[in-house]
Amino acid sequence: MLGVGLPILAAACSSVGGSPPASPAPPVEADSAEPRSTQTPPASSLQAEASPAPARSEASSPAEAFERRRNTESPTVRTRDPVVGGSWSERAEFLDRQAWYEDLWRGRGAGSFEAYLTRMGAYEDMVVQKLDERGLPHTLRFLPIIESGYNPRAVSRAGAVGLWQLMSATARGAGLTVNAVVDERRDPWRSTEIALDFLAELYDRYQSWPLALSAYNGGPSRVARLARRYAPDQEYSDSVYYVIRPHLPRETRDFIPKLMAATALASDPGANGFGDVTPAPPLSFELVTVPDATSMDVLAGAAGVEQEDLERLNPQLRRGFTPAGRETLVRVPPGAAGEFAVNYAEIPPDERVTFLEHRVASGDTYWDIARAYGVEVDLLQAANPGVRPSRLQIGQWLIVPRGPMQGGMPTTRVSTTAPPADGVYVVQRGDTLWDIARKYGVPLDDLRRINALSDNATIRPGDRLKLGQ
Repeated sequence: MLGVGLPILAAACSSVGGSPPASPAPPVEADSAEPRSTQTPPASSLQAEASPAPARSEASSPAEAFERRRNTESPTVRTRDPVVGGSWSERAEFLDRQAWYEDLWRGRGAGSFEAYLTRMGAYEDMVVQKLDERGLPHTLRFLPIIESGYNPRAVSRAGAVGLWQLMSATARGAGLTVNAVVDERRDPWRSTEIALDFLAELYDRYQSWPLALSAYNGGPSRVARLARRYAPDQEYSDSVYYVIRPHLPRETRDFIPKLMAATALASDPGANGFGDVTPAPPLSFELVTVPDATSMDVLAGAAGVEQEDLERLNPQLRRGFTPAGRETLVRVPPGAAGEFAVNYAEIPPDERVTFLEHRVASGDTYWDIARAYGVEVDLLQAANPGVRPSRLQIGQWLIVPRGPMQGGMPTTRVSTTAPPADGVYVVQRGDTLWDIARKYGVPLDDLRRINALSDNATIRPGDRLKLGQ
């Protein structure tokens, strides 16, 4: 379980006012540094996409909203659901905001909500199973709708990631891996376990779902601080929530009404105008162990499946390959594990990664980079179609094809400096492997391999490096 002092688990979504925004801002889908992003679904349900359907024509009074809720919501939602069916579900300020979100998602945000419901189908059974394991209400399966639109690659402006919008410090503190190659916040299975454990811990602490959800969205420390200030003599309960709610950030005040709206619509899509939505089929898989760095196209070929299917099951592999130097569990479609084990064992280690990545440094050009890695400039450009050679930016990542991705094309190794007669270079002060590789036209990966250097190896003045076999 997570501790009391953990950072905010759920990212702050866009603030909402009393009327719909004129033009919802587009969501952030994935890290801008990732050239291989393949999906572009919306990241936040607050930022609904425009659609031809008209916006809400007139505001509902609290009384009208209450009557509409009683007449349209399903019998399941009308019962005293512990999450959305407490006393707050009959208070005017909640009903009015709930009605606002329902109007938004039935109107100009209908296209976005349809996408949320479609994606939800892939993960709903898994989420319900993990809720049952923890004795938590099933209504919490609708929480990823308002957090991420059920998009495992969703990234908020605050840096929260995944279905449950986890912050990196919180995820690492709970045991998830978060680095440049693997980000388990994007792993629907692992992140769901962490998020639900946190929700269970919050409810155990507060014995109130409004307080627990407010702490999930706005942070436990904020809830505790406001309770000490405005309800110092009261035990944690729903009544404390009503006392501190006016002092919460607006997005946190709206968190429960928004969940109420998502629950009402998603509990019975057909009755709410979403009868044509076909949920994605539940994802199923087998696990295989990958011993070292291997790119997704090689993994897919070994398993005999489409690379897209493998990427859908493993969104946590954010750079398109497994980490080097350690074993990694990878999900493959059902029935593929046996074929994978046989085929993967036959792939030579130096053919398991079909591309490298290069981070652009000051002064780099496409020609310099292509020469250093021993590939043709045209091939480098083809692997990075969205990057203009004249607009390279320091820190930008480029994909450098190698192995099977070269399609049989010969590599080009151009050198402006003849290598020493004995083929050995003595490292000078200020040298880097990249500088040496570029100077002598040796692919950087070959230079590391010939000299048994890891990716993070440090060279020092006086070191002797072989420039060839």
